[in-house]
Amino acid sequence: MTNPRYRQIAEDLREQIESSTLRPGQQLRTEIELREHYGASRNTIRDAIKWLTTLGLVETKPRQGTFVAQKIVPYITTLTTSDPKGVSEKIEIYEEVDSYESDAVGPVRVPYNTDPQVEIQKATGDVATVLRLPEGSQVISRHQRRYIDGIPWSLQTSFYPMGFVIQGADRLIAAADIAGGTVKYLLETLGLRQVGYRDWITVRAPDATEAAFFKLPQDGRTGVFVIFRTAFDQTSTPMRLSVTVLPTDRNQFIVNVGDIPE
Repeated sequence: MTNPRYRQIAEDLREQIESSTLRPGQQLRTEIELREHYGASRNTIRDAIKWLTTLGLVETKPRQGTFVAQKIVPYITTLTTSDPKGVSEKIEIYEEVDSYESDAVGPVRVPYNTDPQVEIQKATGDVATVLRLPEGSQVISRHQRRYIDGIPWSLQTSFYPMGFVIQGADRLIAAADIAGGTVKYLLETLGLRQVGYRDWITVRAPDATEAAFFKLPQDGRTGVFVIFRTAFDQTSTPMRLSVTVLPTDRNQFIVNVGDIPE
């Protein structure tokens, strides 16, 4: 069965993209030029572009034109740990620890994260429920934006009970990274030992702020993972809630179970 005309045009453009005749970031011909080149109607050209857009091969920018989408090599995160108690900081990329950088480094991987934006907020909704705090009590939020190779990779906000600061962990309210990470810091200052954590992963469309930061299409076709990580201390009490938002077009996850080789 012969493909419709718009699919034939889309396949021709797709071949040009995959062969690098059209390179990432390069602008396609205008709609009028494509109509003339292929001898097709306006609707046929628009259907072809729509098909390529659905495949993630091109993106249309208002008042600018249609461009070949930039290829992003996914960053693969292993959510599990070989540590039976789950306290290894090696995989704590959702916390403020140096392992985020060491895990991201590779031949062309250059990680960077902003200094934390620190606020004192009222615990409401999920934050109050997860941290087992009275509704309206104070929590510290530490928000960071993270990049790899200059590409926006994740947004993370971690919440801590205000009581930690009152007890002496005052570096939580400083707008700076905590050397060694908050897991180590809370152990050294308050004797709180992280013995495990629970990840709850959902997928949804990005909100306007997330779409702008990650440079995602405004139509919601590229979603975001949202990972709610609740860390527990040695008394089984929640000590931190970290909410991390990661675009689905540049993040993949691995879960290992059992005796898995490196």
